Amino acid sequence: MTVTEQAQAIHRLAPTRSAPDRLESSRLDADRLESSRLQPARPESSQLEPTRLDQARREEVETQLLQLRPEHAGRRLDQVLAELLPAFSRSRLQAWIEQGRVLIDGHKPRTKDRVRGAEQVQVQPLLEASGACLPQPIPLRILFEDEHLILIDKPAGLVVHPAAGHPDGTLQNALLYHDSRLVELPRCGIVHRLDKETTGLMVVARSLLAHRSLVAQLKMRTVKRDYRALVLGAPPAVGRVEAPIGRHPTRRTAMAVVAGGRPAVSDYSVLLRYRRHSLLAVQLQTGRTHQIRVHMAHLRHPLVGDPLYGGGARAAAEAASPELAAALRSFPRQALHAIGLGLVHPASTERMHWQVPMAPDLAALCALLQQDAEAGPR
Repeated sequence: MTVTEQAQAIHRLAPTRSAPDRLESSRLDADRLESSRLQPARPESSQLEPTRLDQARREEVETQLLQLRPEHAGRRLDQVLAELLPAFSRSRLQAWIEQGRVLIDGHKPRTKDRVRGAEQVQVQPLLEASGACLPQPIPLRILFEDEHLILIDKPAGLVVHPAAGHPDGTLQNALLYHDSRLVELPRCGIVHRLDKETTGLMVVARSLLAHRSLVAQLKMRTVKRDYRALVLGAPPAVGRVEAPIGRHPTRRTAMAVVAGGRPAVSDYSVLLRYRRHSLLAVQLQTGRTHQIRVHMAHLRHPLVGDPLYGGGARAAAEAASPELAAALRSFPRQALHAIGLGLVHPASTERMHWQVPMAPDLAALCALLQQDAEAGPR
């Protein structure tokens, strides 16, 4: 079997969750990831009907006139508004109340005021721009988009949003070039992130309804995120890591398992065992910074290529041959790929799931490890 054939075999190892037949067109295969699909993002996507997207946005920013009902009596105003206007978060509604953008029977209320249940309420939304992030024509690999969602296959080396040391050239800059109206959403619709050198699937909200829904789904842990991780050693066939994660006590750029950290849960299973490495399927139950990398290092099975958590030099040192050692030593990033993503569509409420092949560099490295394992003891 050639290296290419073995890489394709690795791709096929990734099991997909079942989904309704009507969603089969959303499933992805390698053909949709050909280089022709990778193109500079467009300022106003021609793939969507502008009238539909414009109408959705007009509904989000127009003045909202509401008639309260008897069942609302005795409840806090902000609670009632959050129920009646699900496209807006409660914190956003509270801010508008404090800014005087909400009137009850023509008068300015307080956030904690209780309603009688027969009032008329006027809400004037205010959508604020997301900072000073500017659009840039950075190529995006867009796998799915509609008026509420954008699904992206992120390459290695792309920072998700501007931060210290990365003022531009980020996914957020690229998204603004693709659709300038994303500036109206918090962080331009970005609701979760991948590390700079981690590849794979990310979902971006394209409407306030989608933003609120995705944030809620992430909080309720109903967004399914599946990863492939290449680690050192031979962990148990199946396992769960429940270990709190916080800032490392001495290395401020790193995270660590620490007492008093935020709860973090990762489930994993071994897909393939090589001579001194293992390929894992990992499912995140929480979404802490560097979670998989920290948890695997905590188990003493760090990710191959991870310079921060110990999988770089060790991976090459434990190779069984000079050729494999060179391949491991030259692997330029942590061996981690977001291969699957599942969620409930914010508007249709359909359960949707996408899956992509493993990143080519990681698949090729796994193929070399398989060749080495099949060569027999050394």
